[in-house]
Amino acid sequence: MNETRLKKTLIANRGEIALRIVRACAEMSIRSVAVYSEADRYGLYVKRADEAYSLGEDPLAGYLDPVRIVNLAVQTGCDSIHPGYGFLSENAALAQLCEDKGIAFIGPTSAVIHRMGDKTQARKSMIAAGIPVTPGSDGNLDSIEDALQQAEGIGYPIMLKATSGGGGRGIRRCDNAEELTKQYPRVISEATKAFGSAEVFLEKCIINPKHIEVQILADSHGNVIHLFERDCSIQRRNQKLIEIAPSPQLTKAQREYIGALAVRAAAAVNYRSAGTVEFLLTGEDFYFMEMNTRIQVEHTISEQITGVDIVREQMRIAAGLPLSYSQKDIGYRGFAIQLRINAEDPKNDFLPSFGRITHYYAPGGPGVRVDTAIYTGYEIPPYYDSMCLKLIVWALTWEETVARAQRAIDDMRLHGIRTTANYYQKILANEDFRKGRFDTSFVVEHPELLNYSEKRHPSEVALALAAAIAAHAGW
Repeated sequence: MNETRLKKTLIANRGEIALRIVRACAEMSIRSVAVYSEADRYGLYVKRADEAYSLGEDPLAGYLDPVRIVNLAVQTGCDSIHPGYGFLSENAALAQLCEDKGIAFIGPTSAVIHRMGDKTQARKSMIAAGIPVTPGSDGNLDSIEDALQQAEGIGYPIMLKATSGGGGRGIRRCDNAEELTKQYPRVISEATKAFGSAEVFLEKCIINPKHIEVQILADSHGNVIHLFERDCSIQRRNQKLIEIAPSPQLTKAQREYIGALAVRAAAAVNYRSAGTVEFLLTGEDFYFMEMNTRIQVEHTISEQITGVDIVREQMRIAAGLPLSYSQKDIGYRGFAIQLRINAEDPKNDFLPSFGRITHYYAPGGPGVRVDTAIYTGYEIPPYYDSMCLKLIVWALTWEETVARAQRAIDDMRLHGIRTTANYYQKILANEDFRKGRFDTSFVVEHPELLNYSEKRHPSEVALALAAAIAAHAGW
């Protein structure tokens, strides 16, 4: 049933998140329009959408062109655009074009995207709202001399960050003046290439914190709620690998405190839509890190513990409707873990492993969800993120959830490429992880977990033996 006035949505994205949005549209009786580059012509989301239109040969240009996306939406009779995550999801120009053309942007306003996308403006907004932030520079840095002077005042180690950065890019740790001098031009170069801006700033480096983020929902009627927190501490080079909801490391008091902080942060900037407020936790202290003005890759686990369909709520909010829930309606049950199964070779410094999937069998059973757009015979293109599926598991207790994750990975068959699945089995079996004792240093401090053997199912071994015998016999 269509609860909204939205009739037709263009999905300005690809892969699993595009398919996730296609499914939400189908459940809400909203027609879905997919866009694709030539590399994505055979993508599952393209097959499942009601309509699909080519963006041309270039694998990236079309997905990154807000004018082309909005014009295509107008030409195809769409009344709304969902940007997903990545690409143009936090692009204020796209939101502004939608506002100018009278198209509902399924996300926050362009003004909020611009304000929170600028990390120095975001810090100032949070300070004004009474949200604790990490010590850092007052604004953007003018020069390397300015950086060195402010770093001395803050105290090393510091983090040099791109003001418009995100996704773990445009960020370097510097432990002394020599490293800052070396990294300064590198971060500026990376920021310019990745985000089109050379602006950078400094923050105090919090050593080995826990990375805790809060999922929020806000409508245009002044209602803001949170869907509890996610623990994203299991990461490599600032890229999340495993996410957990709620965090097994927080007390009830900490959970209530950080949820209230996130709601206050969103209300302070008149936020609308789904968003995430990210914090670093060291000792008993939480520090605001950034706000993501889009749906997150890991929104799935918040859905699993609360029962709230976050994409549906995004669509309703964009149509001007109030939230379906108040904070008193929101509770959580059990634990959920999301494992990003990436097409990478962990034993070879996580080198990407793109290519054709020769066989794929999805895991199932109680409490198992898979968000993906891959299938047997699908060719993973080398132009995009290496994530090929999200494996999500839920159970009533932390111990049961970890055991279910292990079983689900063991159920899965994914051949033709190397993935991070076997590496995750080692993490899940680690005593510190199982006891809920970890922070952002976990991957670096446990290099022994890379010493795993490629696990093969007995049926696969039998097939290989049969093939070898047949070859030897000359069949």
